[in-house]
This record gives sequence, structure tokens and C-alpha cells, in this order.
Amino acid sequence: MATASIRILGIDPGSRTTGWGVIDSSGHKSLHVAHGCLAVGAGELPDRLLKILRGLAELIAEYQPQEVAIEETFVNRANPQSALVLGQARGAAICAIAGAGMPMAEYAAAQVKMAIVGNGRADKDQVQHMVKVLLNMQALKMAADAADALAVALTHAHVRGTRVRAGIALSKSWG
Repeated sequence: MATASIRILGIDPGSRTTGWGVIDSSGHKSLHVAHGCLAVGAGELPDRLLKILRGLAELIAEYQPQEVAIEETFVNRANPQSALVLGQARGAAICAIAGAGMPMAEYAAAQVKMAIVGNGRADKDQVQHMVKVLLNMQALKMAADAADALAVALTHAHVRGTRVRAGIALSKSWG
């Protein structure tokens, strides 16, 4: 029995640069569709958050994903202010997802690294390398934020596939 293809948008939220990546996943295969970064600059935070919200809403409208996966905020105890700002960027991304009525999954950075590299403490270069290998994109250059977003989408594809094979119901919220 052939598995229907599903389009997944992965998001790596950031207050200055938000990475995004779109894949089509069917069974054990995932194909790269598009990727990039929303570079929202260094302006006032409310303006940057609005750019994230609108930029992701445009990407959702353009690529028509069926599901969205987003990276959770990493809380750095040494710099809680950064975590708060990142959380606000993530909130703007979640609002874009909710505004489109999309089902959303959330994954911790260590979970993504474990799924893609096999090591929850992998560095960005390792993640980027494995994303390129998994999506057969070795010759293509990409920003680390876009690679991270594709890694989030690939993680969701793997988790989703496991749930489907195990007969576990898919839900509106994967969190």
C-alpha cells in the first residue's frame, strides 16, 4: 500500500532570522521543496514580530503545507532575556500557524538533533550535513537557520511516520 505524500513546513524561530523549510514526505522518503530565512533585521521588536507573523503567513499560503513543525525555545539560564525574546518570536510564528488553522508539532532542539544526527548534542554543521544527505542536497548551500528548519520538518516526518505505522492517531496538536 502506497503512503500518501504530506507537505510539512518546518520552522526554526528567531527574533532576527527565522529559518523555514518545506518538504514532501511519503513513507520513508522525504523530498526537498523549498527553504529559506525570514531576515527581519534589527528594528524594534514589535516590528520584527509582525514581519515573522506576516512572512510565515505568506509562506503557508504559497506552499500549502498540511502540517507544521516548530522548534521549541531553548531556555538559557545564563541569558534569560534572550530566551524571552526568542519565545516572543516563536509566539509570532505560532500565531501565523494558528491563523492558517494548521496542525502543529513542537520538538526540542535535542530531539531534532537526535532524530537527524543520532546525537542530541550535535553541532549546527553536523545537522546541516545530515539534512543535505537526507534530502540529497549536498551541492546546495544553505543558511544554518534554514537547515535547522528542514531538520525540524524531517523530524516531524519521522515521528509522524512512526505514529502512522504504530496505528497511533494523528491529532490537531502534536505538542
